[in-house]
Amino acid sequence: MSDALKTAVARQRILLQGQLASALERLAAPCRAVWPDRRALESLLVAALPSLPSCKYLYVLDAEARQITSNVSAQGLLPEHFGRDRSARPYLADALGGARFALSPAYISRNARRPSLTAVQRIGDDDAAARPLGFLGADFDLRDLPLTRPLYEQPEQWLQLKGDPAIRGGLFQQQRVESLMDRRIDEILDLLAELIAAHGVFHGKLHFSSSRATLWFLDDPYRYRILDYEDLADPGICLAYAQRPYPGDAAVPLERVPDVLETFRALRFMDENIYLRSGSLNIFNGIVGLNFSCDGSHYMPWAEFLDKNLGFWLGVGEACAVGVP
Repeated sequence: MSDALKTAVARQRILLQGQLASALERLAAPCRAVWPDRRALESLLVAALPSLPSCKYLYVLDAEARQITSNVSAQGLLPEHFGRDRSARPYLADALGGARFALSPAYISRNARRPSLTAVQRIGDDDAAARPLGFLGADFDLRDLPLTRPLYEQPEQWLQLKGDPAIRGGLFQQQRVESLMDRRIDEILDLLAELIAAHGVFHGKLHFSSSRATLWFLDDPYRYRILDYEDLADPGICLAYAQRPYPGDAAVPLERVPDVLETFRALRFMDENIYLRSGSLNIFNGIVGLNFSCDGSHYMPWAEFLDKNLGFWLGVGEACAVGVP
């Protein structure tokens, strides 16, 4: 996980911890007062569950993390969980280690198979060194948590990813085979430039080796179109798509779109062993995506992409062959 994504997740966890810790601490005191009466504990949990509307299950464990109540859910009591030993579950590690309150990392739940969290509150003496009576557990499904989560904004920086080691290892035993798209690449690049400039394509990916393109249009952004070689070789396909002005909030200036596409052409033919297999451009986030014959992938801002010369890419391609992205 990138540092920026870790920061976004950590921010949400801090908000969650603040919300859950106080609620469970308030519930721990009455649990201690009726300890270890199962029926009394379950009655307390049933009464408390509506105050935790996003909680999936509430339950109480003894000091060895063995369950001494049913699971309390919105559907009622689930007695089959009584007596369950949870001591080996990762979300109990901090609590068994003495933490007063612990919020687990996200995990995939055993039953629903969905991302979940567990909060555990110590029940007993405030002294962390003293043996607790037990623990109050609360399970949450991530999709039910009432957090305000703004859409994560990925940093605009160069990202390099290694590909299949088998492909990298055999890089110099293969060479580029001329594809149908290679034969008419200039016309096809001009066509894609026109579709971006005047027909609402905001994300386009050219698959040079398989002679096809995948395109996303402003008028229908949730579905992509696949154009094969015959489609791409016919400029008349522009008649099939409505005219749309180039977006004013695009990150890539319209006059630089042909420069990006022309650089794809140069990378495609730069070497018989090290060459571009596919290239993409998104005009809104300004990111260029590249996949080379070594199966290494790169995602970088368009301006940085245009600053690189062919010698730079040939060096990266050779490094890919020995396992460096």
